[in-house]
Amino acid sequence: MIRRVQRVLQWLFMRAEALFNAAFGDRLNPFYHLGEITFTLFWLVAVSGLYLYAFFKTGVAAAYGSVEALTHGQWYLGGVMRSVHRYASDGMVLIMGIHMLRHFAFDRLRGFRWFSWMTGTALIWLVTVAGINGYMLPWDKLAQFVIVAAFELLDWLPSFNGALVRNFIYQSSVNDRFFSLLSFIHLGLPLLVLLLMFIHVQRVPKARTSAPRPIAAAVLLVLLVLALVKPALSQGGAANLGVTVTTLDLDWFFLAAFPLFYILPLGRVWALLVAGTALLAALPWLPPKFRRDGQRQFQMTTHPDGRSIVVRPGETLLEAGLREGLGMPFECRSGACGRCRCTVLNGRVDHGIYQNSALPDARRELGEALMCCAVPLSDLEIEYQAQDGLLSAGVFGATVVGMERLCDDVMQLVLALPSGEKIDFTAGQYLNILLEDGQRRAFSFANPPHQGGGRIELHIRLIPGGLYTTQVFTRMRIGDQIRFEGPLGSFRLSESERPIIFVAGATGFAPIKSIVEDAFQRGIRRPMRLYWGARRKRDLYLSATAETWQREHENFTYIPVLSEAAMEDHWSGRTGWVHQAIVDDLPDLSDCEAYVCGSVNMVEAAFPALLAGGLAEDRCFSDAFRLSAGSPSSGDGVCSNG
Repeated sequence: MIRRVQRVLQWLFMRAEALFNAAFGDRLNPFYHLGEITFTLFWLVAVSGLYLYAFFKTGVAAAYGSVEALTHGQWYLGGVMRSVHRYASDGMVLIMGIHMLRHFAFDRLRGFRWFSWMTGTALIWLVTVAGINGYMLPWDKLAQFVIVAAFELLDWLPSFNGALVRNFIYQSSVNDRFFSLLSFIHLGLPLLVLLLMFIHVQRVPKARTSAPRPIAAAVLLVLLVLALVKPALSQGGAANLGVTVTTLDLDWFFLAAFPLFYILPLGRVWALLVAGTALLAALPWLPPKFRRDGQRQFQMTTHPDGRSIVVRPGETLLEAGLREGLGMPFECRSGACGRCRCTVLNGRVDHGIYQNSALPDARRELGEALMCCAVPLSDLEIEYQAQDGLLSAGVFGATVVGMERLCDDVMQLVLALPSGEKIDFTAGQYLNILLEDGQRRAFSFANPPHQGGGRIELHIRLIPGGLYTTQVFTRMRIGDQIRFEGPLGSFRLSESERPIIFVAGATGFAPIKSIVEDAFQRGIRRPMRLYWGARRKRDLYLSATAETWQREHENFTYIPVLSEAAMEDHWSGRTGWVHQAIVDDLPDLSDCEAYVCGSVNMVEAAFPALLAGGLAEDRCFSDAFRLSAGSPSSGDGVCSNG
């Protein structure tokens, strides 16, 4: 039943939104800014209310007269403010209702969204009570009706047992203290509303709390026109408890339930109110699901920021990315503008409901999806166009807990994050060491993700004259503190069944080590060949590790190549350029993938040779490093992710 209602509402919303898109464009479609419009209306209610309160006199004898003087004596401002206050309050209820109905229609209330739904339900009640309380203050015939009816309803509760309404039998029973209480409530409730509104959006990543200026201006203009065309006025003169109110023009946004107080027994009214609220609050769990199918979390790897994040059950790709601080582009969050389009490289998604103009069928067939609507059905890998300046990376502090010279000019550095912290990275990525002067030095993760958590392994090569690497080799000690940002980079092992060729030059072995050990951990059985090129034997600083891989894994082959082997190396292995060794061994590379890590010069020399051997350009991946351009003397290796 609920799904049928939702499908009907979805159809209605999609048609209405398409019409508004045609009229105003997707960026100014009010349906995509309902929450922001609610905040705008709240501020209009608050500003106009404060102005009214400055002239309002709390007291039985003075309340009605002060409101009338404000309405008619300064109609040009006080009267307009009163009308804006009334219509903005009505608008707030209307927009909140549409906002809630829309989320129900598109089933955006389950899972982690239950918190926002529950706080939204509480907000509906708080705003309604604040509005009802507001109608008590002018002390006209409408205020008389609202006060008597509301207190008769409350009097049905056993705790009051008829005591409240006795205060309104005679005119003399109402005193100034009562109006002071009403005023206090009317000031306090909006503060609670504001607090709850901000709590409401806490679990909405990058939630916006102000409407676009054109929409805000349009809202204000509509309210001003209403204030001038149909001003809010008092009804029936001053309240007189000795005379029964018979004819009124009710505000149906706030007072729609009041006629029921005199049509139905009050016990039944309470039952309807409680049952309706309970049903509304229970919707995130209706109908109940006893199976946990589809309730698992999925891993999402993103490019170009190179992050691997968890997507919670029912969470869209955009929600997951924004929650983790990724620089994903978005605007409407409703499948209309197309700004959040991405390409699904691997994995499956449920595309959700969206406007066809945002994602034409042809683009969907090419593997594109809208991140604001798509929900993963498996682990996946996506690529999107990041907003300028918003590529995300966390900033961490770490302690040096291990230092070992792997050879004369390569230091193994082990960093430990504070207890309880960890960094989620993908094999092949790198981090930036943050220097005190704002410069950065990039080094690849040398350990695989499953050995990561709170520990990080780096291989740092000493560059003559290098600012940071010289410090590492001469002054760094166990216990030193380091700040870095990461993970960064899109260099990683792609998902396929093709044979893999790894090409490492010098400390380009570090990301290869991370990828290979991760592949072993994941049980990848694809054929892997590692060509490690170096000048001298001593530069193959972890050759024993690669030889161990070859002994323990039948799908792995290790081929070291020296370009400047000396007599003292006692070298009997391959010599020459590393890329030439690959071409000699594998004349046909058309069915392979190559991952090349090393200096820019090495990569630039290897690529043409590999492509000439038949390797497809889109299957040749690199993570080249170059000398820092910070100064002629600063020769630290800086990754340039391919």
